[in-house]
Formats: sequence, C-alpha cells, structure tokens
Amino acid sequence: MEASYNPREIEARIQQQWEQQGTFRAREDDAREKYYCLSMFPYPSGRLHMGHVRNYTIGDVISRYQRMQGRNVLQPMGWDAFGLPAENAAIKNQVPPARWTYENIDYMRGQLKRLGFGYDWQRELATCDPAYYRWEQWFFTRLFEKGLVYKKTAVVNWDPVDQTVLANEQVIDGRGWRSGAQVERRAIPQWFLRITDYAQQLLDDLEQLDGWPEQVRTMQRNWIGRSEGVELLFEVEGEAQPLTVFTTRPDTLMGVTYVGVAPEHPLAKKAAQSNPALQVFIEECAHTKVAEADMATLDKQGIDTGLKAVHPVTGERVPVWSANFVLMEYGAGAVMAVPAHDQRDYEFARRYGLPIRQVIHPAGDEAADITQAAFTDKGILKDSGPFDGLSSAQAFDAIAAYLEERGRGRRTINYRLRDWGVSRQRYWGCPIPMINCPACGPVPVPEDQLPVILPTDVVLEGAGSPLKKDRAFIDTVCPKCGGAAERETDTFDTFFESSWYYARFACSDHDKGMLDARVRHWLPVDQYVGGIEHAVLHLLYARFFHKLMRDLGLVEGDEPFTRLLTQGMVNKDGSKMSKSKGNTVDPQALIDQYGADTVRLFMMFAAPPEQSLEWSDSGVEGASRFLNRLWKAVHAHVAAGATAPLDTGSLNDEQKAFRCKLHETISKVSDDVGRRYTFNTAIAANMELLNELGKFNDSSDSGRALVQEALEAAVLMLSPIVPHIAHELWQALGHSGMVGDCAWPTVDATALVRERIEMIVQVNGKMRGKITVAADAGDDAIREEAVAESNVQRFIEDKALRKVIVVPGRLVNLVVS
Repeated sequence: MEASYNPREIEARIQQQWEQQGTFRAREDDAREKYYCLSMFPYPSGRLHMGHVRNYTIGDVISRYQRMQGRNVLQPMGWDAFGLPAENAAIKNQVPPARWTYENIDYMRGQLKRLGFGYDWQRELATCDPAYYRWEQWFFTRLFEKGLVYKKTAVVNWDPVDQTVLANEQVIDGRGWRSGAQVERRAIPQWFLRITDYAQQLLDDLEQLDGWPEQVRTMQRNWIGRSEGVELLFEVEGEAQPLTVFTTRPDTLMGVTYVGVAPEHPLAKKAAQSNPALQVFIEECAHTKVAEADMATLDKQGIDTGLKAVHPVTGERVPVWSANFVLMEYGAGAVMAVPAHDQRDYEFARRYGLPIRQVIHPAGDEAADITQAAFTDKGILKDSGPFDGLSSAQAFDAIAAYLEERGRGRRTINYRLRDWGVSRQRYWGCPIPMINCPACGPVPVPEDQLPVILPTDVVLEGAGSPLKKDRAFIDTVCPKCGGAAERETDTFDTFFESSWYYARFACSDHDKGMLDARVRHWLPVDQYVGGIEHAVLHLLYARFFHKLMRDLGLVEGDEPFTRLLTQGMVNKDGSKMSKSKGNTVDPQALIDQYGADTVRLFMMFAAPPEQSLEWSDSGVEGASRFLNRLWKAVHAHVAAGATAPLDTGSLNDEQKAFRCKLHETISKVSDDVGRRYTFNTAIAANMELLNELGKFNDSSDSGRALVQEALEAAVLMLSPIVPHIAHELWQALGHSGMVGDCAWPTVDATALVRERIEMIVQVNGKMRGKITVAADAGDDAIREEAVAESNVQRFIEDKALRKVIVVPGRLVNLVVS
C-alpha cells in the first residue's frame, strides 16, 4: 500500500467499482431479512447543503451497518422536484422550470455519488416525471370515486400581483413574501381530501409507533387535536338559520355574554350591507393574515354586527360581534364567548366594555378574582339556574342532556385537524386530473387519458400560472357527455408527491400501475431519517396516504415508517446555516480538499444525530488527522510483514488486557451504532482504541496478531462511516472483496474476562493513585495494595487510618485523620 493517504484517488476508484459491480442494487430475496432505510428525498435546489450531507450520511451509516448484519438492504434516492423555487428561478434566469430542475438533479446526483452514499440508483425517481405523477393522478380519481375528494370554496391568502395563493408563512406583515403586494383574504374554489375521515385512525395508530420520538408523536396528537364537547345552536333574530358553535366547556354556557363570528361569515357580510363601519372592518381583515398559531399574540379587534343571538337555555338576547380572532375555516366560523372563563374572550370583553359574568367558582373556600384575568379552571357552578351546585364534570353531562332533549345541541367529538386543501394556483406542479363540464360538473379524467401532462415549454412572467392562459391545455371534451369542457388548471400541493414516494421506490420501474407486489416485500420502511421540521405535515400526510392506499388494496399494514430519526440542524457561528446569513459551508469544496470520508466522519463525530451540530473548521481538520493516523497505523503494520494466526491461549497479561480493551470497544460500538445511533461515541471509542494501539509496543508473534485483529476490527467498525478508506485498508490488511459485504465484528466473551483489574485509590475522597489487583481479590488484599501504593503513602504517613471503603471493581477510599 502507499505510504500516504490520497482520498481523491481512492474515493474515485472505489466509487467506480461500486457502480460497475452494482454493489448497492437491491433485489427481492425472501431468504434474507429485508431492511428498508430511507432518508427524506431532497428538493433539487442546485447544490447540496450541509443539512443534506448530515441527513444522508446518517441514513448511509445505518444502511451499511445493517448490510454488515447480513440483511438485504434497500436504500433508494430520488427528487422532490415540483415547487415554487423552480418557478422563481425560471423567472430570474429566464429558463423553463423543467430545464432548471433536471440540470440541478444531474449536478446533485453527482454530489451524492461523490459522498459515497450506497444508493440503489436503479430506483431513482423524480416527482416531476409524468411516469411518476400519472399514478398519483390515477389515485386521486379513485379517491374522488370513493367520495374522499371534494371541491368547495375556501378562504385563502391571495397575492393579487403574483396571482396565487400563499401559505401563512409566506405572508409577512400583511404582504406577499415575493411581490410585496398587500395580501387579500379571498374565497376561491379548492380541492380537498377528507383526511378528517381518518382523524381517529391517525390518532390511535400513533400508539403503534414506539420507534418514533415521543416529541413527534405528541406534535401529531396536538395537530389532530381530538376534543369531546357539545355542538349547540344559537337562534339569530330575523334569520332563518341558527349559528352553530362547538364548545369543550358546556359548563360555562350560562356565562355567555356575546357570540363571535368570523369577518367572512355570511351573517357578518349580510349585516355589513347596512353597516358601513362593519364593511370597513371586514375589508381590513381581508388583508390580514390570521393563522391559528397567531391567536395568542393577535391584537383582538371586532365590531358589533347589530344582530342578536338567543341563548339556548335562558332565552336571553346576546349581541353578535364580528371578531378577527374567529377563523372561518375552524368549526362553523362562530364561537360562544364566556369572558369570565376564557382569557381570549376576557380580553375582548374588557376592550369593548362587554359584560363579564362569572358562573364557575373554585371548589374550595377560596374565591376567584376575575378583575385581572379570566378564571379558566373547572369548579362548581353558581348563578347557573337549574345547574347550580353541579361540578364542571356533572354540568357537562347535565347541560348536554338538557340541550339534546330540546333539539338545541348534541354531544360530539371534534378535531382540530381540517381537511387537506390540495389545490395550488401554481404552474410547476402535478396537474389535478379533473375536467370542469358546464353540464356534468367536475368529472375525473379517464384512466386511459392519464397522465395529464404538464406543458414544460413555457415562459413564466411572474404573475399567475401560464396554465390559466394556455387554451391548448384548458380546452377539452367532457368524458361523460362529450360536450365542450375545460381542464382543471390548479396543480397539487407538493406534499401530495412526497406522501407516497416511499412506496413507489419498491417498484419504480412498474409501468402498469401505481404499485405492484414488491411493496409487500419492502414495506414498511424500517428506518426513516429526516428533519424535525417535517414532524407534522409531511409525516401526517404520508401516514394518511398509507391508510388510503391500504384501503384501496395497494399496500398492507397501517403505518409506513417503523422507526423515525429526526436529525438536528447544522449551525455555524451559533445559528442555522443559511445564504442570507452568509454562514454557509460548501460541501463540494470540503470534499475536494479533504475527501468525502473526512466530511462524513466530522458530520457523525461532531454531535449525536438528534442534536444540532455546530460547524467547526478545526473539527474537520481533526477528522482528517485521525484518518491519516489510521492509515499510517495500517501501513506500519503491513510493512512489518505477515502475521501469524492469533493463539488466544498463549497471551500474557498485557496482551490479554489489550484484547479485553479491543472487545470492550467492539461491544460498545456495536451498541452505539446498532441500537443507540450515537455515532459520535462510536467514533470516539475507535479513536481511544487507536490510542491504545499506539501504546501497545509488542512485536512478538502474539503481539502482532493482536494488532492485526485490532486494526481489522477498527476498519470494520468505521466502514459504515468512512467506507472508502475502510475498503482500501481492508484490502491492505490482506482481504479480498468489499469491506461492506463483510460481517460486523463480534465480541469474544472470553476476552472480556479480566484476570487483573485497575482500581483508583482515594484518600479522604481525593484520587491519589491507582493499583492493579487480581479480579477476584478480596477486600483485605485490595487494602494492602492500596496502602502500599507509593504516591498514596505520601498522603497517609503519620496519619491514623480510620476506615477503608472498597467499591468492587472500581475504587478504594482510605479515610485518615
């Protein structure tokens, strides 16, 4: 072997071998246990960033380790290719989004290969490929036929300049994030999936996911938000239809002093026709972003509509206010307000001088002061007519029964989760496969006409989707009546594509259907790796899609991902790496300078996977130094000639101690990599082993055989993390074949049995020396050795030995005075 480590030459050569031999091609094999490891696929933005490198290195380390356990590993890679960034780049660079996207894919694929990730590239897919999205179009039409898809008018954030819907996160201070235009709240027709039909399943099946972080499961529980309560009716004077409200606190019903409706509520709009001030208020709210997450900090404003609602128990007339904190998309766009027992209602009532009526009191003797804040605890009802004296729990049942008997309410279960709006008024996305016929209404595109292909030879001008103006795309024939009709010009939310890609990887070459029988071999995904920022939306939608596909007979099982690892961010100078902060590090430059293995090693060593990683240039240099030390250790050993076979029965005490350290390391690293995923401590253990190896100066046959065993074990244990150098060193140590095809090193239990052990000696609790004693030595023998230790003697001479405390296998403490 060469005396110097040359990562550029080694990595290029070994990567070429992997490609030529199809090393990571996964094939179905029922005789071997399968292992499907998947990292969340990237958006092809043009360049990998360090977050990508960390994410994909974690997945690759897990995959390579499982391969060494003898499992049949599938690790695929693809591209989440639709989305707004491609449109923005197309406008900026005057290139079609498709061309920009595919050029980026080509470049990023090369980067991933340079990093040595063991992907089955035969299964590569891109979501912007019609061969992929035709099947989600087919799937959508099947869901439509099952009644799980519907279209309704929904209120959205509308950018009048870009002519598109904006997510709440894209509205900054009331203006579009890109155009700077004042955003409008506009009601437009949108397509929805009935995810609420699966709310209880999504909630219940979280209990199956004991391989997920509890934080993620809690976030999903909160997002689904199951609550038991009462749906009740408030009649409105002069109106035919009552207001429907939902409350989880029917015990507070007797404290209602007003009712709130959303500014977009039909009642508010009707009242505004004769109320100019209300009309102005509604118009102002139409230009304001309001998301549920903003409720706590929102400046709560409203205006009296002039309407009166009738209390369903007392018959009292209470005012109906239009309030900006009531969201039309949650519930029926109306709430009952109980200022004494809800802090939001309290703040609003204080602002506008509305009555605050306390009806819940503490169960004990103490009084609740509502002069400063609402009393939100449960308690005992007072001033509540027939319900006086009941506890909150008793009142829940009594008031619910009262309303049900009179047809004014019913017990119900409500969910915070809302149906998934999948329409986007953007161009670069999968066309929604529906035809709008003036005679037949919405009609799904027939299967033999799929896919509806997105035109790619387009010019983006920045305002609206070019599909809205493309008559060649729009004009079509209704498949039901044969009359003139128009094709849907909205495209799918990009979460649609990423909700089923994990299943398509099992059969990405199948062109006769969405999935085939191979999904039953590979699913569920055994290990999924991705950022915590995807804890709710992506992971929830993927779980939903899996249940939909299950119910159509396409997959088996209830859940798509058995284990989930959410890796932390990559920070530099104390904050997340980003172009805007100017603190990014180019992975390509580091690969060119140090090699891929050094980058991979640093990424795994700097922090445990689930924690944030602080970038350190010196840390990268340290990783490079370690690999050079490892190379030199193998080179020096190989240069000294062949080694004899190891005879464990002829080892002396020093050799036994070194072999014990080696097998303790194998045991620890096996647990760190295989169970705990603490790759940083696995690397640290190998570094310690290399240090011990440096101190082990034994050129005897047994000594050199031990060095051979230790170097082989270190190379094998490090190979999932640094596969290129490990392959080269494995060959140098006299082996043929791929190191990644070798079995993971096993622990020799007999090597862990120590005949002599080292113990710390303390004097009055402070360490003063170390002794080596027989592993089975008694307390008297340990005491004799401890007292005789030369350095300890300095601290106990001329003093009385009062007590000796022996902690077996660890330390002995001499108490003197």
